[in-house]
Amino acid sequence: MAGNKKVIEEEFTRYEKARILGARSLQLAMDAPILLKMTADEEEALNYDVLKIAEKEFEAHVLPITVRRPLPKRSEKHIKKLSDEEIKEKLEEQTKKELEEVDKIEGKKEEIEELEEKEIKEEGEIMEMAKPDDEENLSEETEGEEV
Repeated sequence: MAGNKKVIEEEFTRYEKARILGARSLQLAMDAPILLKMTADEEEALNYDVLKIAEKEFEAHVLPITVRRPLPKRSEKHIKKLSDEEIKEKLEEQTKKELEEVDKIEGKKEEIEELEEKEIKEEGEIMEMAKPDDEENLSEETEGEEV
């Protein structure tokens, strides 16, 4: 029986074994027929425990449960190793593209800002910067009003 148990452990992973035992014990709990011929004494010795009965069936290889393992697909692609020069060229091309994209974005930002400035000027909502000459003129106007 020890040799049989070793074959089962090599055949299934512990996760597969747990899944199989869990599924079979659920079936037994729902009154599925026991696949092993057991005497009443053996059933009493197992204390009518469905998990222990499922383990006995598993060890006897009588369970009608199959395990499907998805295996990785093998590809026929051959990957060529790049030289240092080729890597540098690709990196340079990539940085060039990134710089071009940044320049495009900056150009678009400038265009949008110019359009916004034109719209504001047309609406007359823009305030001009105060000049020192304006302040002198303003102070002379206010002095005349106070008197």
